[in-house]
Amino acid sequence: MLAGVKQDAMTNPATFRPAKLADAIAEHIQQMILEGTLQPGERLLSERELSAKLDVSRPSLREALDKLVASGLLTTNAQGVAHVSDSVGRSLRDPLVMLMETPEARFDCLELRSVVEAAAAAFAAERASDVDRKEIGARFEAMVAAHEEQNVDLIAKTDADFHFAVYEASHNLMMLHLMRSLETFLRSNVYLNRKNLYEHRTQKDSQLHEHKAIFDAIMARDPERAREAARLHMTTAMQTQRAIYDAERRLEASIRRLARSDLVAPKKPKS
Repeated sequence: MLAGVKQDAMTNPATFRPAKLADAIAEHIQQMILEGTLQPGERLLSERELSAKLDVSRPSLREALDKLVASGLLTTNAQGVAHVSDSVGRSLRDPLVMLMETPEARFDCLELRSVVEAAAAAFAAERASDVDRKEIGARFEAMVAAHEEQNVDLIAKTDADFHFAVYEASHNLMMLHLMRSLETFLRSNVYLNRKNLYEHRTQKDSQLHEHKAIFDAIMARDPERAREAARLHMTTAMQTQRAIYDAERRLEASIRRLARSDLVAPKKPKS
């Protein structure tokens, strides 16, 4: 908890008793936004409910919310309901989403992930709290269940969920905020890659085994093994995706050659 804030862990872990109450409330909510705990567009509880949850006075809460609105982290509507601002991270999020349709952008994203995933896994192995480890375990079990159902859409979703749990467990705010700002783009990248890999690989569970290696290393608190497992996972994904892409381009070229006669006029016989 922040300096100047007293927690009553026996009753309510979110209870505030600071010297400067409004500043402490604002800083607490701001930190939750920066950590990605509160997401862009999410609606906060009503002022009455939120003040009760935090065990603070409504005037102090109102002052804190006004500070966050002034800083651009929150917005309020005509009814006074507060939302996390949609503009948080938008400068990185929106332009890149439009690039997602190109194969080159998907490979660039895989390259970025190959660097970040390895570092995040190592940090998570070293820094993850018991709460983080429980969440990573739950996300991994959800992925296992999706594989058992052979539901490719659910497999892709749980894959992305697992990686974001690892980002959160890295406890690197810059890394987490960057990846959160790119979340729509990254989830789309994970979905397309996972769907492609699942449909083309003969061994359908090979990716699950790669994720298990990352999971086991984090649970064992072995940063170097976690780093290497994540690096190998991304390298394998990039190599396989490149092979699939090249094969598809060759097939398309062959189809175009076969369709040549549909576009080219027949040669006139020589007189």
